[in-house]
Amino acid sequence: MTTPDPAASEPDPAAPGPSPAASEPSPAAPGPSPAASEADPAAPGADQAAPEPPPADPDRVYRSPAGIAAGVFLVILSGWLGADAIVLGEGRTPWIAIAALLCVFPLVTAFTLRPAVYANTRRLRVRNPFRTIVLPWRAVAALRSGYSNEVVDAEGKAFQLWALPVSLRGRKRAARAEARAMSREARAGHTATSVHEVRQPQGDVALGELRELAGDTDSPEKGLTEARWCWSIIAPAAAGALLLIILLLV
Repeated sequence: MTTPDPAASEPDPAAPGPSPAASEPSPAAPGPSPAASEADPAAPGADQAAPEPPPADPDRVYRSPAGIAAGVFLVILSGWLGADAIVLGEGRTPWIAIAALLCVFPLVTAFTLRPAVYANTRRLRVRNPFRTIVLPWRAVAALRSGYSNEVVDAEGKAFQLWALPVSLRGRKRAARAEARAMSREARAGHTATSVHEVRQPQGDVALGELRELAGDTDSPEKGLTEARWCWSIIAPAAAGALLLIILLLV
């Protein structure tokens, strides 16, 4: 019968085994830190919580129906005359017709088909024959009407509204109609005037709507007046005029 060795029953200090450090959680172990649980203001998603400005209303478009009709008529007429001169002309006549069309088409388009006024709750955009002017409502000082309708910016610069022509004859007709309405109501014993029954000129009605829109806007958009030249109109018209002058002088 063998007797157990007392040295064999004791654990060897050099033998591998669970260390006290391994049984305790490491303070450097990764874990949710208090700073990570808070939202980082510089994170890409932090700006999503910032309030966005409300979207602008659709543009109101003001144009002159008479100008559009005249432009279409002039384009058709000049195109027909130019095509006839190009096909049936002799000598330098076709080249003169081409130069004239190159000069006339852009000018007709600029003064009849291009003018328009676009307005929404944030800004006013005026498209004149050779320039496009963009004015935030905060940069508009006044909308005035005399012999022409104009917008004045904060710096005192005035820009004519080509798309809103002034009809002096229409104003006189509206004034006479309003005077007759007031006279009829005075005879009937009424003191109120039915102004809504008097038909105002289209340009004055449009300018009144723009004034109401400028007074009701609360847009935070700021900025200066921006004016851009329309080189797509100026360049071909100038090239056509130069070519026409050269052909006529040579």
